[in-house]
Amino acid sequence: MGYTDDSKEKVRDAVDFVDLVGSRTELRRAGVNRYTGLCPFHDERSPSFGIDPSEKLYHCFGCGAGGDVFRFVEETESLRFGEALELLADRYNVTLERTEEDPRAAEKRERRDRLLGLLERTAAYYVRQLWEAPEATDAREYLASRGLEEATLREFRVGFSPPAWDRVVRASLGAGYSASELVGSGLASPSRGRDGLVDRFRGRLMFPWADSRGRVLGFGARALAPDDQPKYLNSSEGEVFHKGRQMYGTHLARTAAAKAGSVVLVEGYTDVIALHQAGIRHAVGQMGTALAEGQAGELAKLAPSVSLCLDADAAGQEAMLRAAAVLRGLRQPPEVRVVPLPPGSDPAEVATGPEGTHEVGGMLGRAVPFARWEIELALSRGDLSGAEGRDRVLAATSAVIARLPQSVLREELVRLVAGRLELSEALAASALGVRAGGGGRPARAEAGGNGAQRAMTRREDAEHAFLAFCLAFPGAGQKRLDALDPDALLSTDLVRRAAAHLREHLSRPASGLPPDDEPLSGLIAEIVLRARSLEDADTSELERTALMLDLARLDRAIATARASQDPVSDLAMERQRVRAELRRLTH
Repeated sequence: MGYTDDSKEKVRDAVDFVDLVGSRTELRRAGVNRYTGLCPFHDERSPSFGIDPSEKLYHCFGCGAGGDVFRFVEETESLRFGEALELLADRYNVTLERTEEDPRAAEKRERRDRLLGLLERTAAYYVRQLWEAPEATDAREYLASRGLEEATLREFRVGFSPPAWDRVVRASLGAGYSASELVGSGLASPSRGRDGLVDRFRGRLMFPWADSRGRVLGFGARALAPDDQPKYLNSSEGEVFHKGRQMYGTHLARTAAAKAGSVVLVEGYTDVIALHQAGIRHAVGQMGTALAEGQAGELAKLAPSVSLCLDADAAGQEAMLRAAAVLRGLRQPPEVRVVPLPPGSDPAEVATGPEGTHEVGGMLGRAVPFARWEIELALSRGDLSGAEGRDRVLAATSAVIARLPQSVLREELVRLVAGRLELSEALAASALGVRAGGGGRPARAEAGGNGAQRAMTRREDAEHAFLAFCLAFPGAGQKRLDALDPDALLSTDLVRRAAAHLREHLSRPASGLPPDDEPLSGLIAEIVLRARSLEDADTSELERTALMLDLARLDRAIATARASQDPVSDLAMERQRVRAELRRLTH
């Protein structure tokens, strides 16, 4: 099940790409069909990022990020293609048409849509109750006592469920929803003492959990009365809510997380809200002390670096150890850092204090690599007064250091352990299983590998330039592409796919890009942005780059022939002819 190609093109046409990208970075016009600015995907001081507003393509010549309008939203919002398409359709008021789907799948989707509608309606009701109902006075006073402001609470759509047994049930049934839908959405449960349903949430603060598009999937509910147990009650696992896959606040944090390249993980609802209120917009909550694998995967999609900012007590320390272990187990684990909190405090207390914004910013600036924090923790917990205790600390720290590659950090941690245990660095390194001083052979091998990579990059760069000139001069370029022998002239399958795509879509290079081929869309974006910078060139440049590719082909053919002891005279004569053509174009 998906959306029609026509729907996708309608969304692409509707998007104001300058407006979309301009919300992430300041853009300046640099030509008829080109804008430039600082790259939103990496830190830079001079602009290397550009967009084509008509083709809706972007490329950064600094970090290599690039693609079409859908890829831009996928990257900046950490969404999948379908989610990005739906988000843009919502934003630009485009109705999406679905491809034909199985009747059962259609029925399932329609039910899910109704459940989401019911949850959305109920979330709005809870918000009104919090700010308007007299019975929510204690809830408002509690939130104020935590230093949380109404504007921020409204942004997170925090609400209050009235204490009546069936207020939501009666209102929802009256609006046309069924008992099955009330139970399926997690808003109601069968009554124990009588027939019918009762509200699952009564007399509680309501914190909605939302998906990447901000659609409510379920609720976390905090009790206000001390004798009302449990203290926290979640929506039941069901058709739309799966706690193990959700992070609290991700729909509000993903933009800031993508821009910062980092996401801050805290534990509770008020921690997340307080940090956002203090300007830390890339904070999310794991909700509980155990990070699930699905939640870890969501974190890794938000940003390449995760800063753990859990409570500064023993339980918080154990939670960070468990969270880091889950994150390390991912196929592509993010960098993990630890944000130091004052002893006995939680993030919300710091963020809502007199110097909240300044203090939280300082804490984030003092975040340390997880390995350093783990070493410090082992040293602080160990008994360093005797040989046996120090041996146990050595064993604990060696497990941490063994995970690290040869690096400055690893050497620093070896010195740290040696100093705290009063050992020589050589003895500590030996005990920790680290060869002191490292070795030069791996570095030389790496340098050689990088040299080969640079040579390949130069060849590919020439091929990219040729395709860009084909696009800049479409009349002559189409003839060149039609006559191109991609296997002989182009070095990689990706470049050959790009040439084949341009051969069919030279007038509209962004159209027809497959959503599941990110490398191709990225390369096409780079070629388009290169072409837009060639406004002052002429067709002789296209001829020159084509001849350069042909010359490189002949050089490779001659080298192969000589290695096989085959005659090279014909190849050499053709090479002379190509070089003469190049000289003619140059002079």
